[in-house]
Amino acid sequence: MTIAILDDYQKLVPELEAFKSLRQRLPHADIRIIDSMPLAAADIHRLADVQYLVLTRERSRITAGLLDELPSLRAIVQTGTAGAPETSHIDQAACAARGIAIIEGGGSDGHSAAEITWALILNARRKVPEYMASMARGEWHKTNPPVGIGQSVQGQTLGILGYGRIGRLLGQYGRAFGMEILVWGRERTQAAARETGVELAESREALFRRSDVLTLHMRMNESSRHSVKRSDLALMKPTALLVNTSRPGLIEPGALRDALKMGRPGAAALDVHDDEPVLSPDALYGGLNVTATPHIGFVEKSSYEVLFGAAFERFLQFLEQDPG
Repeated sequence: MTIAILDDYQKLVPELEAFKSLRQRLPHADIRIIDSMPLAAADIHRLADVQYLVLTRERSRITAGLLDELPSLRAIVQTGTAGAPETSHIDQAACAARGIAIIEGGGSDGHSAAEITWALILNARRKVPEYMASMARGEWHKTNPPVGIGQSVQGQTLGILGYGRIGRLLGQYGRAFGMEILVWGRERTQAAARETGVELAESREALFRRSDVLTLHMRMNESSRHSVKRSDLALMKPTALLVNTSRPGLIEPGALRDALKMGRPGAAALDVHDDEPVLSPDALYGGLNVTATPHIGFVEKSSYEVLFGAAFERFLQFLEQDPG
C-alpha cells in the first residue's frame, strides 16, 4: 500500500500522535510525505504509483490533469472537508469519472480560526506589526511609512457576517474586550443572534455601514461566492477594518484592492488570499493598509491533531470496507 501526504512544508506531520498511530496501524504501508509546495515535476513522479493521497486542507488543487498522472490512485483523504463541487479545490467530477473516492475527515471546533481572527484584529488595530518592524530597525515609535496611532477596540462595533461556530466565538471575544456585537446572516444566524442576545443588524447594508471592525465567517458555496461586492465595501467607514480569515472567494475579485484605494474601508486584515501561496509583497496589496498572515488559521498543533486524526480514522474505516 502506498500513501502520500501532500503539502507538509513545515515538516509537522511526522511529529503528530495521529501520524504515529497511523504508522502503527499500517506497519507495512509505504508512506511518503511531500514537503514542497506547490508540487514540482519530481514530486508528481514520486506519486505515480501512489494509491492514496492525503491532503493538508486546501493547499493543493487536485485537477483532472494531475489525476491523469496518478493512474494507481484509489482515494483522496481530505483533512477537513472537500467543499461543494462547484467551489472545491478538488475536481470532484474528474474523481468520480475515474472511480476515485473522496474521504473527508471533518472540521475542527473553530477555536484556532477564531484565535487567528482575533489576533489579526488586535494587531491591525494597534499597529503591532509596524511597531515591531520599527524596533527591529533600532527605531522607537517610528513606522515606515508613517501609519498613525493605533486604536483600542473597546467601545467599537464588531460586525460579524455569518454567526456560526466561529462567529459566535468572535462575539464572545469581542464582548470580553468591551465591543458592541452586531451580526447579520441567513435564518440560522438570525436565530443564533436571538439565542445569544446579540444585536441583529436592521439589514445587511446596515452591518457594513455601522461596523468598525467587520469579519467574514460565511460558508463557501455558490450563493456566498463573490457575495461581498464593491458596493458593500463602499458602505464601510473610512476608519473601518475588514477581516477575512474564511475564504478569499467570498469577496468579489479585485473589489477589496479597489475599496482600499478608495479609502472605504480604511484597512484590511487577511489570513486567506487568492492564488496561495503568495510569495510577492506586491501581489499582496502592496502599499495598502493590510495586515496579513499566510493562511495559518488552522496551523497549530491541536488543530493538526484533530484534522489529521479524524481524516486517518475515516481512511482506516474505508480500508476495512474496501481493502483493495
